[in-house]
Amino acid sequence: MYASVTQFTVPHFGDDFDVAQEMFGRNVLPELRKQTGYEGSYFLRTDRGEGILVILWEDEAAANASESGGPMAEQMELFIPYLGAIREGKKRFTVGLADHSVDLN
Repeated sequence: MYASVTQFTVPHFGDDFDVAQEMFGRNVLPELRKQTGYEGSYFLRTDRGEGILVILWEDEAAANASESGGPMAEQMELFIPYLGAIREGKKRFTVGLADHSVDLN
């Protein structure tokens, strides 16, 4: 499993964070779910405007394919400005251990 991780800081948190999270859920998430190899995602946030977006992929090929055009990539491009300042760009990690059975929806 691979994880694409983006750290960000929303400049005016509170409502802005809610708007970013809502846009992710409404526009990006449906496209992610259509992607082959999509395993899940986490939108993590603090009360100080910091956040981390983690998108999980079955393998490296699925992670690479997610970045090469198409509706999902287009929605991510539209979504990125809502995240404010991106810290250190997007990183990719190999997931060494995963244990996530909680459904927050």
